[in-house]
Amino acid sequence: MIASTVLGRFASVAWMIGLALAAANAAAEERTYPDRPVRLVVGFSAGGTTDFMARLLAERLRGPLGQTVIVENRTGANGAIGAEYVARSEPDGYTLYFTTAGVAVIYPHLRPAPYDTLRDFAPVSLVAFNSTMLVVNAAMPVKSAVDLAALARAAPGKITIAITALGSVSHLGLVLFESAAGVEFQQVPYRGAAPAMTDLLGGTLNGVFGDGPTVVAQVRAGSIRALAATSKQRASIFPDVPTFVEQGFADTVADQWAGVLAPARTPPEVIGKLNAAIAVALNDADVHAKLRETGTTAAPGPVGEFSRYLSDEYTRWGRIIREKSIKAE
Repeated sequence: MIASTVLGRFASVAWMIGLALAAANAAAEERTYPDRPVRLVVGFSAGGTTDFMARLLAERLRGPLGQTVIVENRTGANGAIGAEYVARSEPDGYTLYFTTAGVAVIYPHLRPAPYDTLRDFAPVSLVAFNSTMLVVNAAMPVKSAVDLAALARAAPGKITIAITALGSVSHLGLVLFESAAGVEFQQVPYRGAAPAMTDLLGGTLNGVFGDGPTVVAQVRAGSIRALAATSKQRASIFPDVPTFVEQGFADTVADQWAGVLAPARTPPEVIGKLNAAIAVALNDADVHAKLRETGTTAAPGPVGEFSRYLSDEYTRWGRIIREKSIKAE
């Protein structure tokens, strides 16, 4: 009986020691994260706006994280291939996804997605907002979105506006503008922004919804005119151009944003460390300046804030896409 009691006590002590050692090991692992390079996956090719933002962030994360952050381009399916890869990666904080609004909150409502944004990812941090602008050929007799809406009412379906990607933020911004203004444009599909801009400059196209970096040079040169921004706030590179909301089109809000996601079940401590490091990187004055040059505004914030925003945007775009019967094909 005594031996049994002693053995039982020994087993209990051993169990408690095991728990203590496990906790100590977990704490040590938390303290040392990251102890090897971190991968930041981008679902688009090198050289674009998304890739530029990711590489700028990765470069500046080296300091606060104490490790190299490697940008890895995994392209295809409008960003979905990269997103699926990260969603299925180990939830250890070493493989992250640099997402955009289109991949995270729009794509899943348009096509069968190989990931569930709200189930398969843990939000880390919002990174930046990049305004989409409505621009027209400089010869168009309009100075605002209100003027363009009036012109469209007088000539239904005659004014041509480019769609550079079906189901994109720019396409949805156009749909929201049509609905809010009660007008109909002739939507012209293009394979990307470059050919659309060529036709806009040539006068064979009336307007384009384009990202700030795509249109900024020609707006400054006076070749095209910016009429409105689809974002909630004015674009940093176009401070004199009002938003659609300011011009009376309250529902025409289509924010183009970027953020960082981790695989679901990534430890909260790791998420917190990554969030803090991103805030340090994005609050650097040089980073702010480089982002502003592309019409992008840094927007770091708490994890909970990004989580709520991601959920709200996912729900909002799902509702809009259903109500407007928007199809990707």
